[in-house]
Amino acid sequence: MPAAQGASRQCPALLIAAPASGQGKTTVTAALARLHARQGRKVRVFKCGPDFLDPMILARASGAPVHQLDLWMVGEAQSRRLLWEAAGEAELILIEGVMGLFDGTPSAADLARTFAVPVLAVINGQAMAQTFGALAVGLATYQPGLPFSGVLGNRVGSQRHCDLLRDSLPEWIRWYGALPRSAELELPSRHLGLVQADELADLDARLDAAADALAASSAVDLPPPVAFRAPPARQLAPSLAGVRIGVARDAAFAFLYQANLDLLRELGAELRFFSPLADSALPEVDSLYLPGGYPELHLARLQDNQPMAAAIRAHHAAGKPLLAECGGMLYLFDELIDASGERGRMLGLLPGRATLQKRLAALALQEVELADGALRGHTFHHSLLDCALQPAVRGHCPNDKPVAEALFRQGRLSASYIHFYLPSNPDAAAALFRP
Repeated sequence: MPAAQGASRQCPALLIAAPASGQGKTTVTAALARLHARQGRKVRVFKCGPDFLDPMILARASGAPVHQLDLWMVGEAQSRRLLWEAAGEAELILIEGVMGLFDGTPSAADLARTFAVPVLAVINGQAMAQTFGALAVGLATYQPGLPFSGVLGNRVGSQRHCDLLRDSLPEWIRWYGALPRSAELELPSRHLGLVQADELADLDARLDAAADALAASSAVDLPPPVAFRAPPARQLAPSLAGVRIGVARDAAFAFLYQANLDLLRELGAELRFFSPLADSALPEVDSLYLPGGYPELHLARLQDNQPMAAAIRAHHAAGKPLLAECGGMLYLFDELIDASGERGRMLGLLPGRATLQKRLAALALQEVELADGALRGHTFHHSLLDCALQPAVRGHCPNDKPVAEALFRQGRLSASYIHFYLPSNPDAAAALFRP
């Protein structure tokens, strides 16, 4: 159905950025979202860049689904559509940046300029005093045309420390307050990033504590409204009408773009969720979608669930479509070996094995040319493959990184390390699932 047409919509908005990764962007964004949501406001949060784990935390903090924004993978038109739609329902829009403010092409700064969203910079103030102000001025003035608003100090040691940081700022840079250095506020992480929200029993307590600390530090008023221009019209044919897609979703397979699920439904598909960890049978489906996640953390349960393994093998043997991404693809190999050397027998639909290593193996945006058009996405993994199967096609990176991930094909099975952003090409996406 076509996107609604109309005038621009206004909504207060901030893009939360930092000088580097590890400064506390997610904690601050989640604290702001939880604080305003507790005050009765409808908050919509977005994540800049291709990330799955931060959005899980941010969705819990805000009480609403979180979508990705990215000028290349998502595209400017779709990013504009998502922001415009959010502005029609929300009282505050928050966007968590990616890496450092100016890192990458496109960067969080590029996104802020494109949509005129003011930047709030989170700076780790630990072991820092007046230099905090110099760093803030540098971030604000490094590139022309950046709608820079202010800064927030993170991991602050005392009220005296907080005062030093605040007083180091020139008058034209707004002080958004500070969060203390506290284990109660930090979000735990593992090799692919933050621990998944559903695995943190005390997540709500951490979010509330961060919101309380933020409220005690400074007056947290709404930022000024931003005008979000209406997107161009979009017409989607119901090319998956009546198609039932089984989507794996549990602790082992949870890396799903909300926009992918939204698109499949817009194309007419019916989504039926199941758990390869806990279920003994597939739902009645025409196609399967095995997204990424942490199968290496659940080797024994995946290996022991032979009824599910037999059901997926039978689905493939019947010539039905199956798309597997990253961790979903690892589940298809003969064997998966974790970083400690523990082995698990997997489905055997792809020959060979995957082995986890402690070092990062690949991190890059990717685009793959398929018969029905190009699909964009990204890759981020710590495993290596030992597989004799020749790829049907390889991806390429727009930033000239030497990463060209394989896409394997076996009948109607398609598997790759690439996490595809399906709205980047709805026709190509539909072809992967259409019986």
